[in-house]
Amino acid sequence: MLNKFGPSGHGEAQVQYLDGDFRVISPGTFVRCAITDTRIPLDELKYWSVDLQEAYATPAAVLERHYPGAPKPQS
Repeated sequence: MLNKFGPSGHGEAQVQYLDGDFRVISPGTFVRCAITDTRIPLDELKYWSVDLQEAYATPAAVLERHYPGAPKPQS
């Protein structure tokens, strides 16, 4: 997990996504959502794919990646 006492960097982090955790390879303060390109602060990162090694900002972005043709939920 993120070491809050080590060097943090100020740009985009390079992250290795693991089962239930992630490892910061290159320090930074955020990663980008693979679907929306939204900046995701590392301390708010909740959704990612181990197989695809990419992060997602929301559950809807996860669904978009794995089921691109699925109908969108009604708001």
